[in-house]
Amino acid sequence: MKKYITALCLFLLFILSPYHTINLRSAETPSGLYAKAAILMDGTNQRVLFGKEEKIELPMASTTKIMTCLYTLEHGNLSDVVTFSERAASAPKVHLGAKEGSQFLLSDLLYALMLESYNDAAVAIAEHLGGSVEAFCQAMTEEARSYGCYQTSFETPNGLDSDNHYTTCYDLAILTCHALNNKNFRSIIREPSYTIKEITSGQTYSLNNKDAFLTSYPGAIGVKTGFTNNAGYCFVGAVETDDRLLISVVLGSGWPPNRSYKWKDTRKLMDYGMENFENVTISLGDSVPGQLPVEHGQAKICDISQPGTATLLLNPEEEQAVCTTDLLPCLDAPVRQGDSVGTVTLSINEETYRTYPVTAAASVKRINYRWCLERLVREYFYS
Repeated sequence: MKKYITALCLFLLFILSPYHTINLRSAETPSGLYAKAAILMDGTNQRVLFGKEEKIELPMASTTKIMTCLYTLEHGNLSDVVTFSERAASAPKVHLGAKEGSQFLLSDLLYALMLESYNDAAVAIAEHLGGSVEAFCQAMTEEARSYGCYQTSFETPNGLDSDNHYTTCYDLAILTCHALNNKNFRSIIREPSYTIKEITSGQTYSLNNKDAFLTSYPGAIGVKTGFTNNAGYCFVGAVETDDRLLISVVLGSGWPPNRSYKWKDTRKLMDYGMENFENVTISLGDSVPGQLPVEHGQAKICDISQPGTATLLLNPEEEQAVCTTDLLPCLDAPVRQGDSVGTVTLSINEETYRTYPVTAAASVKRINYRWCLERLVREYFYS
């Protein structure tokens, strides 16, 4: 009997725990979030599934290091030797604590950056790649712009508070989508622990991943924690299963002593995404004819391309997808293969999601004197 009561108590504790991995009922739209701003994004196509003030500019603390890492992977040589400057060695905690003149492989410093969130590693990386912290941050900002992140400005490589250092939940989710397309980035953020070595002395440093989400939610693959006095607790999370990739961002999710708020907010967002959305494949070309008439052409019709299908995470209870076709009624020769002949617009609940081009699948030459003469000869002498 004692064993039965003990087992029952343990089961109830598991179910009531904020870190349990099985939900017994469907999640409702996330409400009561602690975060100032939050987002849940479909990582495969960057569609926003839920947002709370997702486009207001806020400090983002060490989630900055997602971009520091991605930029380094895209533009750096991982076998480079990085030497700590006086500025890097004096970076505040949390830090590796290496002295000025210490040397590390660039690849090793990325683990120190992402697992332990070491601020001195970020400065050393920035100076090595950019020549200076300032130049590196400007380059990161420009790179973010190229991803479509127009409300993001980097002034530090580690996320320490600075007047002109900010992002939005939306921009940070977009950056994370790009980061997760990098195999090396994925590998780094999923490592539970790693050991690096200072090249000159041989001193080793043991690194442990501070992302508790990795081991507390099914399918979690990262991504990055953050905290400063101005930013509060921040977290970017990612969950991947066979049929979906979800990315969540929470900024300003409580201040000390409420360290757990960011985990609770993230779980609410992920539960909502996992339990209320399903993959739906939408045929985009159902209302697109296979051909269009051509005027003044050597052929009377022209084959046109079919836009294919789109697969989206949709909430079947609340979202309806509709395709609207807008095509030219008639083409005017000459027509070149690949010429635009119209569009198919996919809307979700009457809001445009994406517009797909419809193009000519073949070329049609314009009629000319020689063509008319040759046709006339064929009709009169060979028909």
